[in-house]
Parts: sequence; structure tokens; C-alpha cells
Amino acid sequence: MPVSAPRSEPPAADVAAVFGRPDGVQGSFAGEHVPADRPEPRVAPPDAVLAEAFSKPAGVTDTLQRDPYAVPEPEETPEPDPWRDPDSTASMSRPAVPVPMPTGPTDRGPKLGIRELLFGGRVQWWALATLGILALLVGVFGGLIGRWTAEVATPLHSNSVQLDGSAPDTDASSNVARVVQAAQKSVVTIEVRTAVEGASGSGFIVDKSGYIVTNNHVISKAANDSKAKLEVVFFDRQRVPARIVGRDIKTDLAVLKVDDVADLTVSKLGDSDKLQIGQEVIAFGSPLGFDKTVTSGIVSATGRAVPLRPDAESDTDAVINAIQTDAAINPGNSGGPLLNDDAQVIGVNTAGAMTGGGSIGLGFAIPINEVMPIANALIKSGKVNHPSIGITAATVRNDRIYGAQVRDVADGSPASRAGVREGDVVTRFNGHAIEGADELTVAVRTSKIGDAVKFTYWRDGRYFDGEITPVSD
Repeated sequence: MPVSAPRSEPPAADVAAVFGRPDGVQGSFAGEHVPADRPEPRVAPPDAVLAEAFSKPAGVTDTLQRDPYAVPEPEETPEPDPWRDPDSTASMSRPAVPVPMPTGPTDRGPKLGIRELLFGGRVQWWALATLGILALLVGVFGGLIGRWTAEVATPLHSNSVQLDGSAPDTDASSNVARVVQAAQKSVVTIEVRTAVEGASGSGFIVDKSGYIVTNNHVISKAANDSKAKLEVVFFDRQRVPARIVGRDIKTDLAVLKVDDVADLTVSKLGDSDKLQIGQEVIAFGSPLGFDKTVTSGIVSATGRAVPLRPDAESDTDAVINAIQTDAAINPGNSGGPLLNDDAQVIGVNTAGAMTGGGSIGLGFAIPINEVMPIANALIKSGKVNHPSIGITAATVRNDRIYGAQVRDVADGSPASRAGVREGDVVTRFNGHAIEGADELTVAVRTSKIGDAVKFTYWRDGRYFDGEITPVSD
């Protein structure tokens, strides 16, 4: 039974419309259908600006344009070859075969001995005679020189010379030396040692019973650490434990006491109110731990308000009415005496202005006339009462006014009763000119509790006078 190939059915009309060949196409791939009416493309000439910017320079035929700023590398000039260049000049050249240079004898031969020199006939007789004459002349001349130096020059060594180091017995010591001799045994070194560190300062004896005056910042660590060790070292290196009698953070003063020490030398006290600028002074103490150190200078200013603020080393918060001196005062001098030329204590060395850790000739001491009332109060009761007027102030300096501007007035305080208001600027207090808050602090502290004092203040462009009576703080 014959078998015939299956016949496919023609596609549906909608399928043929989507997937069928276009009319007139017989192959599997359709060729590009170009409409008969499509115009041929033409290349338009480039814009004049673009042609100038991107076209090749005249005479250039390379595909890539060369850098117009590139410097061409110089061409190597071949060495001239007279065999190939008939126009070359004549020149010398090295020989084709090196010529060996002749060499002389290198052996100097045997040296001449005495026999060969005198009898060998190898030296002329007149040369031998000349050498003999020269030797004779050298011997005669050397003998004459030796004879002359022996008679004229003095000997270098002598058994008759004896050096004597004793000086004539005259009183030629300086004034500073006399002050040191008189005061050195009354000055002490104060050492404070804690579990982790140590520090030292100075002090001076004010009573035979063992009372010693120093600065509060010298013994602050001992006061605030019950386990700290406090010792006093005397002039003869004797070490004695000390106790704190009292201290005052507002004046940076303190009093210590030692017991059972015989033959104490007490300091002589002077009058700091009689100091004059230019007067000679001597600072005694233990700067940087070097005890029994003395520096000298002059009083360069008085009544200098110097603030001392609390820090990691001390709880002192004071403004001192300082004596300014150019005698070197370094760390460790604190608490030591400032002496006049009569070996009298006229101040307590307290602070120094320093740059780079060293003295620059600006040292400050608390006047002894302000020290002794504080020391007496500490010895008597262990505490001090200071005058107060009940205000806080800040320094103001502008084109209108200089002074201490009141920032706060305590209710019921002497300042409140005197009519002082916030914003007032105090320009004078108890006879002292006030140019800042530190000067006002010193002026109030140096007044007396219960005694009325006059003051001047500025308000709304006008000056007013008032009276105020400080009370105890």
C-alpha cells in the first residue's frame, strides 16, 4: 500500500498576517528594501572654525599631527672619516702599533760606607773638605749659643719659692654676706612627702617655742592628706617633724610648729611700710630643693595686686598686696624671708613670674606688716576672720571708666546697706585707687572689720561718694 508524505494545512489568515513573508520575498532572509524615491546622502563641507581647529597644517601629510611645540631631538653628527670624505681636513691619529718607551735603571746601587767615602775615590776631595768645614762651624756656633743662654736665661725651677694662701685680716665682707651671716640660722627648709610624690619650700622661725611662718601653698598637700609626712630641716641639717598650727587660703599664709628643738634662732622682723623702691633686698630659701640659697636685688615696686588661684598643687585662692623684687625667686623659695640690709624680714617670698620654668626678675613677697596679724591670729585660734562688704566684682576697662564693676550684691550686706547696685563701678576704696577687681579685693582685705571707710563709685556717667563698714566674713 503506497504511503504518501503528510500534507500541511495552510496557516490561518491571522497567523499568516503576523508571521508570513512580505509580498515579493522568496528567500529565508529579506533583503534591504530601499525605496526608489530615497535621495542619496551628500557630505557637506565642514564649518570654517572647525576646519581651522582640526585640519592638518599646510605641508603635513602624516596621518597623526605632530606636536607643534615639541623640540626635535638633535641628530647625531657622525665622526669625520677622511677616507670617505674627500673634503675633510687633515688630522693626526694614534699610531697603529704602540711604541714602547725606554725605561731607566731602577736599582739605586749599594750605599757608600766610611771606607768608600774617604778612601774609595768615589767622592771629590774638595767635597770632603767642605763637609768638614761646615761641621766645624756648626759645632762652634752651637757652643756659643749654649754658653750665652746659660748665662742670661733664668732657671725654670726653684726650691726657694713658697706660695702663701693666707689673706690679710680685714673686714672686707659685702653687705649681703653680713645679712646672710646674721639670718641664715633662722631660715628652714620645709619638706612634704606623700605616697606618690614630694615637694619642698621654705620658712622662717618667728618664736623660740618653735613657731614657723610659711606659705599655705607649701603645705597644702600635707593639710589635705592625713598620711603625708611634714618635716622641717634646720640650718645644721637636723630634721624634725612639724605640725600645722593653722593656715589661711585667702592670704596664702600658714604657721607650723616643731617641738623639743633647743637653741632656735628667731628672725628679726622689720617694717614693710618703710620700704622704698630701689632699696636692696635679699631673698633666702630652697629653690628647686637647693637649701640655703641666697639671691639679691632691689624692690622694684610695692602694692602690686597679684592673684594666686587654686590648682592641682594647692588650694590657695588669694590676691596678695605684694612687694615686687628682681631678686630671683624660683619654686622652693616660697615661704622664705625677704630681708633688708639690716637682716630684718620685710616680706614672705610667695610667687614669681616665670617663662620656661625660670625666674625672669619679677618676684613677689607678702609684706611682713600684713603677715604678722594673720600669723598671730593663726597661733591664737588657728583661723582668721577677714573684712567683707558682700559683693563680687569683675575688672572693667574701656574708653569711659576703669575700675571694679559690681556683678552681685548680697542681701543685707554692707554694700547693700550703702546703696551699691549691680553695674556700679568702684573706682576708689579706703584711699586706694581701684583699677580692677584684684585691687578692690586687696583694699577690702586690708581694711578693718567694723571701721567705716569711704569709697567712690561710677554710675550712669556720674561719680558718687559713699561710706561702707566691712564686716567679718
